[in-house]
Amino acid sequence: MDKFVVRGGNPLLGTIKVSGAKNSALPCMAAAILTEDEVILENIPQVQDIETERKLLTSMGAEVELGYGRAQHRTHIKCAILSDPVAKYEIVKTMRASSLVLGPLIARTGIARVAMPGGCAIGGRPIDLHINGLEAMGATITQDHGYLEARADRLKGAHIVFDKITVTGTEDLLMAATLAEGESIFENCAREPEVTDLAALLIAMGAKIEGAGTGTIRIQGVAKLHGARHRINPDRIEAGTFLVAGAITGGDLNVDCCEPKHLGALISKLEQCGVKIDVGADHVRVRSGGELKAADITTEEYPGFPTDMQAQYMALATQAEGTSTVIENIFENRFMHVQELIRMGANITISGRTATVRGKTPLQSAAVMCSDLRASASLVLAALVADGETILDRVYHLDRGYEHFEEKLRGVGAQIRRMGDVFGRK
Repeated sequence: MDKFVVRGGNPLLGTIKVSGAKNSALPCMAAAILTEDEVILENIPQVQDIETERKLLTSMGAEVELGYGRAQHRTHIKCAILSDPVAKYEIVKTMRASSLVLGPLIARTGIARVAMPGGCAIGGRPIDLHINGLEAMGATITQDHGYLEARADRLKGAHIVFDKITVTGTEDLLMAATLAEGESIFENCAREPEVTDLAALLIAMGAKIEGAGTGTIRIQGVAKLHGARHRINPDRIEAGTFLVAGAITGGDLNVDCCEPKHLGALISKLEQCGVKIDVGADHVRVRSGGELKAADITTEEYPGFPTDMQAQYMALATQAEGTSTVIENIFENRFMHVQELIRMGANITISGRTATVRGKTPLQSAAVMCSDLRASASLVLAALVADGETILDRVYHLDRGYEHFEEKLRGVGAQIRRMGDVFGRK
């Protein structure tokens, strides 16, 4: 099992490039189910979740080619025949995005059998919002032995108001509605850039969609979609992670190939902490402004502070003068990194959904355990400023969503190496 060994103390200096967003790529790969034609996706990140999605689509009968060499970061998907419309548990048990194939499968084939989603243990992502929406569109859904089975001759357009904002629920029903009969109106939709990215692909495939990126989306169903070529958005969470890495190490780091307008909440908070930020058209430069200052955050749906940056920000807060309050509003179990940070010397207390971080505390090296994708990143950030050599176990969590993470950090001065087999490389 792979481990990272990190020796702290080096400021990060130079330029680091951001990969494509895996949280955009996964629904876009699922959208290829909606057509018999070829869908070509560019800027696909080379991460474990993408490989899992490839296996999932292939198991259903799709032809999926992940590019290597000159065609690196490009995938060709052709779902001409979907001989087995089942998302098998043994494939999807490590990936929460499995529910994203439910809508497109039933819209295209009239039947879908999908294992309940797995992935990080950071809290519940209720699939009932998917189920309620599909039932409102005319699907019959049953559940047994850990699988959902959905059937419909053809979905019907519906007016759906989401009980709570849900990214995957919005994406799943958006895909289903593109082939439904009549008009669908969705309210209280997720506004994340990943939803807008998916809608852009669907429109390129011939879907009729208005309002993506707002709280209300209108979809006029069509009889058939066709193939398309689409470039995936830059990964805003990877970009944010590197911005925090530059800030926490007191470095001078240019985060390139990103979309700054997707990073507004984080950039504003870093500036509150005393970090110097220069924003360009497709890059953000982060520089030390002296001592870091404490600032509070509350995670919210986009465009608020992202839950996927909470753990990384908490690592930064341990190095800021004063007391920071971190309130987690999205997931109920997303403080699993706290005990590991405490083992490294952090002063953090938890009460319900609120963590109180008292800084500045010197961090020390320790053997720590990664519990989920973003927790893994936060522990790497802490290790970059810790005294001594930190060993991080179970970094396969990190491989699910960050492409060549340690190589990118090493390229800007971090002392980090991997022990064990490297995913995707020999």
